[in-house]
Amino acid sequence: MSLIINITGIIVVIVIAYLCSRNRKSIDLRSILFMLVLQLIITWFMLSTKIGDRIIQVVADFFLWLIDCSMTGINFVFGDLAPLDGVAPFFISVLMPIIFIVAFFDILTYFGILPALINSIGFVLSKLTRTPRFESFFATQVMFLGNNEVLAITRKQLNEMDNKRLLTACMLGMSCVSVGVLGGYMQLIDPKYVLIAIPLNAVGALIITSIMNPYKVTKEEDIVYNPAKEEKKRNFFDMLTESMLTGGKMALIIAAMLMGFTALITAINGILGLVHDNLSLENIFAVIFYPFTYLMGVTPSKIFTISQFMGQKLATNEFIAMGNLHPILPKLDRHTEAVISTFLVSFCNFSTVGIILGSVKSLFNEEKTLLIAKNTWRLLVSGLLVSFLTGMITGLFVW
Repeated sequence: MSLIINITGIIVVIVIAYLCSRNRKSIDLRSILFMLVLQLIITWFMLSTKIGDRIIQVVADFFLWLIDCSMTGINFVFGDLAPLDGVAPFFISVLMPIIFIVAFFDILTYFGILPALINSIGFVLSKLTRTPRFESFFATQVMFLGNNEVLAITRKQLNEMDNKRLLTACMLGMSCVSVGVLGGYMQLIDPKYVLIAIPLNAVGALIITSIMNPYKVTKEEDIVYNPAKEEKKRNFFDMLTESMLTGGKMALIIAAMLMGFTALITAINGILGLVHDNLSLENIFAVIFYPFTYLMGVTPSKIFTISQFMGQKLATNEFIAMGNLHPILPKLDRHTEAVISTFLVSFCNFSTVGIILGSVKSLFNEEKTLLIAKNTWRLLVSGLLVSFLTGMITGLFVW
């Protein structure tokens, strides 16, 4: 029965995306079906085969090794506040490693390793999904780099493209994560669910955008932006210094957002509590998300609680939701843990909509900015539907 409910949930997500479509006649149903099958194959491979399990373990061990390396530098600065073999405060153990992880992947970018990986995955994804090359490469890039960065490095091509393709790019950005924060995620939820959610989000974002904002691209338009080869390469240590400073700023920004949003939620809940003891922001969102949580096959007794975590992620960010989820993970069954963990692995929330709109305003003309501003609700809906789809697909294989 729970499996049937889970499958029904996937159908409901696709139907909602269809109802929100800008041009239903242009939807390529064969491509959508193929991408759904691709998601099932990816999930089956990663969760149900020894090779997939081994790949997850190797990648997870790699990120945990990066965190261990990070902690040696953090321990040098913070001493007993950052013990190498003990429990450290959230800011130190989860956010401070971002500095080294960002620097490490910028080193891989500097030597062309990460771009080669992104290009290879983007090429394969484009062939498999039958989506335009640019959109497939964009979806691959946001898996690693984050929305602002990818919008910036592709702005020249996006400026020459039809506005609807910029809308797709912004919608894809709602379902991304940045490689620099993956280590933080892995300390709060099971690393395997972090690693499963990343490719599922990429394919899921292509599915939802292909339904909500479908269009055809000519062969001449099906090109991918390449940075100018004549661009002078920066000095390695200059790049490394700036990268570490960027990581530090990111950690501080996340910390500021966590403190601010946590305090804001407390204040809002205090005001709402004056109306009724059980009235809170988490409970309001829990009621809204309750039907979707039910369709994810969550244990009935946990549906309201899981819905609250979804609401926290939407109103604030995934770190707050993961931090609150972490203590109760041992009390959850495998299926419930899998669906909520994979749901939380994305940047989809209210603040990300503002960040993307701000980036568009700074990078593109008024006409393109106006289009994105009119469709901000589509950005939010697409990101939520992708997260639900990722959780539901994962849930099919974990019971």
